[in-house]
Amino acid sequence: MLPEYHLTSWVPDETGFKKCCAEAEAYLQKYQDLARELHICIVPGTIVEASSSDEGRETLQNIAYFISSDGSIAGRYQKKNLWHPERHHLVSSTHEPHTAFDTPIGRVGLLICWDIAFPEAFRELIADGARIICVPTFWSMRDVSEEGYSLNPEGEAVFLNSTVVSRAFENTCAVVFVNAGGPPRKGENTSFAGLSQVGLPHLGALGCMGRAEGMSIVDVDMDVLRIAEENYKVREDSK
Repeated sequence: MLPEYHLTSWVPDETGFKKCCAEAEAYLQKYQDLARELHICIVPGTIVEASSSDEGRETLQNIAYFISSDGSIAGRYQKKNLWHPERHHLVSSTHEPHTAFDTPIGRVGLLICWDIAFPEAFRELIADGARIICVPTFWSMRDVSEEGYSLNPEGEAVFLNSTVVSRAFENTCAVVFVNAGGPPRKGENTSFAGLSQVGLPHLGALGCMGRAEGMSIVDVDMDVLRIAEENYKVREDSK
């Protein structure tokens, strides 16, 4: 799994951004070929796709895919809850329902970045049987106002570490959260939030990374979700 905007970063006003978006299909095919070659499932972060509206206007959509180990696309999701600056450039999936899908590793749901702030999105996926929810993300430490940042420079880290584990507990699911990391700017700490992790009920955050770039390989015992559901009965009570 890779972070949101891993191919292009979020630079919608740069001239090369839309050109990269126009090549989305070619990038996706390369990931399908790679999954087939290596016999692994891949969530290639998000890929921004260009399309035309009914009025003939070009639109951009932020899309996450789940590619199965045979190279086929098991699931596709268009980001629903857009972060404020994105709304000037991207089209939301608005009222399309959140749906889960079957994969070689079980029933999975996809969300993207700011979607994690909306517990009802998780509930909808859980109601559709999802046991694993993958959340590719591009979230920095400075995604707030100066006033908000001055309250606590580590505030976004508090948000992410709290929310990933809370969503895992309150839905008896695994939350695979992969966020962009990066090197520090010269003379200061990096503004990338990082903190990629797998949230599980009972166990908390597994394989949690720092704010730098890197890779974390995490073993997930899916029987933990059975134990959690037997204890908390979240899915049973939701029905």
